[in-house]
Amino acid sequence: MAGCIITIDAMGTQTAIASQILNAKADYVLALKANHPTLYGQVKNWFEQQLSQGFKGIIHSYDKRLEKGHHRTEKRQIWCVPISQQQTLHNQDNWVGLKWVVMVVRVPHLCNQTTREVQFYLTSLNCDARNLGQVIRLHWGVENGLHWTLDVTFYEDACGVRTGHAPQNLALLRRIALNALNLEQSLKGSNRQKSNGWDSFSKTGSGT
Repeated sequence: MAGCIITIDAMGTQTAIASQILNAKADYVLALKANHPTLYGQVKNWFEQQLSQGFKGIIHSYDKRLEKGHHRTEKRQIWCVPISQQQTLHNQDNWVGLKWVVMVVRVPHLCNQTTREVQFYLTSLNCDARNLGQVIRLHWGVENGLHWTLDVTFYEDACGVRTGHAPQNLALLRRIALNALNLEQSLKGSNRQKSNGWDSFSKTGSGT
């Protein structure tokens, strides 16, 4: 793990996890979303203000990309700002190794429809917007593929559980189950077919 860059979606954006990564001599790129409402709101408002002012007088790294393919275009912009340029962040000292805060703006255009997505990240890396953009792009590819697999196999998007720690616990259990399905070789077919096979097996008993 030493020397690696660990990218984690919002569910894993926790101070304890950041500490574990740093203790293993690795670096982190953690997605920041509304499950940390105070910190998220603070970062979001700060970036919006600086964006309106063109980041005048602010030390930052910036990169812009345009990708085309399969009748789709996507414009991506990324801003990396050292925490020294911002006001003290909420519980900043609890985020071990935190050096930069990142904003990514994605504007995909497909079939005459244009959307705009804004995402924020916390990182222990010494930031270069171009390199960090590539790291985040790779994470999106893995995460999107995993999300699609979880939805097809376990109908994750249809799950109505929203209270307490239940969503996080179920998400973790789904990933454990998905890993088990990937390791299962005695049943042939897709993971969805394998899970149906396990379900039928559990209903009929172990055969003993």
